Amino acid sequence: MSRVEAGASTGTSGGATGTRGRGPLWTFGLLRSELITTFRRWRTLALLGVLAAVPVLVGIAVKIETSDGSSVGGGGGGGGGEGPAFIAQVTNNGLFLVFTALAATLPFFLPMAIGVVAGDAIAGEANAGTLRYLLVAPAGRTRLLLTKYATVIAFCLAATLVVALSALTVGALLFPLGELTTISGTRISFAEGLLRALLIALVVAASLIGIAALGLFVSTLTNSGVAAMATTVGLLITIQILDQIPQLDALHPYFFSHYWLSFADLMREPVYWDDLVKNLGLQGLYAAVFGSAAWARFTAKDITA
Repeated sequence: MSRVEAGASTGTSGGATGTRGRGPLWTFGLLRSELITTFRRWRTLALLGVLAAVPVLVGIAVKIETSDGSSVGGGGGGGGGEGPAFIAQVTNNGLFLVFTALAATLPFFLPMAIGVVAGDAIAGEANAGTLRYLLVAPAGRTRLLLTKYATVIAFCLAATLVVALSALTVGALLFPLGELTTISGTRISFAEGLLRALLIALVVAASLIGIAALGLFVSTLTNSGVAAMATTVGLLITIQILDQIPQLDALHPYFFSHYWLSFADLMREPVYWDDLVKNLGLQGLYAAVFGSAAWARFTAKDITA
């Protein structure tokens, strides 16, 4: 692997001496190498392909269901909105397919993809026998861990934008575009709708940094990439189940997934910020706690692979 060869060629036998003098450009080069390696993997491309396919399937399903003039869900009334959120509005404006697709993928598909990439970040390198060479480079454990996390965050953003762009394309092809009606009943222009769609996509991406940090921490606990990925996805499913149990209502606000769908409040007029702020704050807390735990584990870990 070119990343390993480049690291080995610049390395020294020790950590401290080699790490000194490695400035921002070297760190940027390490990040660039990680990004290229991650986004060139077939697994990563397959995950992005599956995410891009979800809006296509949702759009086609809505188009078929409403081809006879009926509304989504058989013509039930107006605003209720669970199911994927906004789906009843898709036939009126294709831009709503963006919101619907994000609501449909956020509970499982998006975080599952993040869990796979984050879980493999450290454990995958150990399993492949390349982790020692990355540290010999010398990247330094803290710098390497931060680079890995930054790469996972970049994947969070890329995955979310893939869903949004796929939905926007399908929505434009299958449904009309134009002014749209917010949840509050007010009308906004198509340009403002696009701006809110972009903001929603950024909020959704930010909503995934908690599961990204959790997956990175799990990845430092094992040398098996498969075990780390499975554990992260298993924890995701467990938290989702616990978040639906009424008897645990007091704990729900502390689950990283509890406020995920608060992005819908960006389609209100005026915007409701309370749950959005709680969501972003909770994600930051998970990132801090599990990021620190990952750092403590990784810096003290014996690297044998």
